[in-house]
Amino acid sequence: MSYWGYKFETLSLLPRTWDETSREYIEGREDLIVSNHAQYCSVVRTGIGKSRLILGGEVDAAASRFLYTLVWDVKPPPTSTEPINWVELKTAATPLSERDMLKYERKLLKFWIQSFFLGVPKIIVGFRSKDGILESLEELETEKLPRMVKQRGKGSWDGNVCINFTAGWLEWLKDTITDDDGVWRIRKREKAPVIEVFKVEESGHGDILSGEFVEWRSGPEQDGRDGKK
Repeated sequence: MSYWGYKFETLSLLPRTWDETSREYIEGREDLIVSNHAQYCSVVRTGIGKSRLILGGEVDAAASRFLYTLVWDVKPPPTSTEPINWVELKTAATPLSERDMLKYERKLLKFWIQSFFLGVPKIIVGFRSKDGILESLEELETEKLPRMVKQRGKGSWDGNVCINFTAGWLEWLKDTITDDDGVWRIRKREKAPVIEVFKVEESGHGDILSGEFVEWRSGPEQDGRDGKK
């Protein structure tokens, strides 16, 4: 079951554009071994409340835009300065009851958060049976998900509440972590009502940052760029 989502991606995507892909590959996708290695990475600079962030995350696919229409079999030019039309693929069990619909609606919160922060405008959901058989597809526009949940669903979550909570939490985090040195851990245990923040190393970077990056970030060319090294 843990591989069903990867299988959906394998069947839905091509590593190259349609005209560059052999018919043998296209027709043989059902027999391909799934892999989570091939992926795009979206890196964005954004703000939440008073906090400024640089975020990076895995994205499944990309499409080009011709005028106002997505062109599914054309990759975006690597030198393009226009926003990339990322596409995220998700799977979910076909809702068969009110309880199932509520479960799916809560799952949409995770879909929305991931795609919203990474600048992914479209999500395609593949609905499956309990045996993992694809039954239907639904295309969702990321920016419209909160309104859709409020108008058509049970209203189990509110996008504005999520953003405001995140903004407040980031402010609290900046007030809590005042030491620039050392390694801190943020932990949320399953079903726990609290988020823990504690220091795990008094100095260094815990091998999280490469030596090359630290050297570059501490170099003279970075002085004064943001008020500190």
